[in-house]
Amino acid sequence: MRRQFHGLVYIVALVALPVALGYTSKSAYHWKSKIERSHFSGFLTLGSASVSDEISQAPPGSETSESKSYLDDGFVFGLANSGLDRPFGKQDHFSMPTAQLVVDGDTLETQPWQVALVLTTFLCHGAFASNAFTEMLSVNHGNIQLTLIQSFALLVTSWLVADLGSGILHWSVDNYGNGRTPVMGGVIAAFQGHHSAPWTITKRGFCNNVYKLCIPFGFAPMAAIDLLSGPHATMFFTFFCVMEIMSQEFHKWSHMTKSECPQWGNQFQNLGLTIGRKPHAQHHLPPYDGNYCIVSGVWNSILDKSGFFRRLEHVIYQFNGVESNAWKLDPQLRSKTLLGDYSQDL
Repeated sequence: MRRQFHGLVYIVALVALPVALGYTSKSAYHWKSKIERSHFSGFLTLGSASVSDEISQAPPGSETSESKSYLDDGFVFGLANSGLDRPFGKQDHFSMPTAQLVVDGDTLETQPWQVALVLTTFLCHGAFASNAFTEMLSVNHGNIQLTLIQSFALLVTSWLVADLGSGILHWSVDNYGNGRTPVMGGVIAAFQGHHSAPWTITKRGFCNNVYKLCIPFGFAPMAAIDLLSGPHATMFFTFFCVMEIMSQEFHKWSHMTKSECPQWGNQFQNLGLTIGRKPHAQHHLPPYDGNYCIVSGVWNSILDKSGFFRRLEHVIYQFNGVESNAWKLDPQLRSKTLLGDYSQDL
């Protein structure tokens, strides 16, 4: 098989994820209007409704006063009558509702199988990186300095791309799907529920915090990439997957005070290598519509100023009629986006 296909599918999958998640959220509201494909200028029209008609529709969540479960279609953490009150202020970590567990079966206690999964994942990634380095050294005819320089360059590049990837993933699972979504349901429920109990993450041990990301960024995708690519691509995506897994720990540090955070975590934040406290705090302002990147956050300003995520939300809505959770939480944001105004107040 041709080596040029390495890992590209993996990046494309991150962008395509919200479309797939949207299809699994078969809310009755989403599908009231039938989608018709227009062959004029390549645009999609939703039934015979105009943009002004779409804007005037009542947003989901305003039609019922019944509390919903995070497993229900159309459920949005933070929306009125969701059944969960979003706490304000830090309070005591073990008191309710700050340390509230919003997903059935979740626990703050690290389980042995979580340790096994995380340990196995990192050992496998270490093996992939070691093998890739050996192959790179062979390609470079034993030039260790060149191989080290290439490895460092791949590390820096993967750090940048991983931050972008973390933002796309975070936006996807924050805005589409629910706890019943196949494969990603646990990740989706955890990320969306985090908005209602944001400080709970600070009480999780390392393995309890990152294990969910060991599935999409674990052995299986890396084995496929290694099979289809050369050593440089394998090294890049090994770093990339490790960064994505670690992004959840960087995320945890951004919710900790300096005294709670490990000293190296504070140093990484000071150097801008991991997401800082103040930048990430901006994400936790409803409707949670920006600052999605959680590796370092270097992409946040670029993506938010360009209206990148609003454009994607508009495209997805035109394609399948599914609205983002940010729209449901902020009808004005919905109206602006439908009118083609993708600007964001920073």
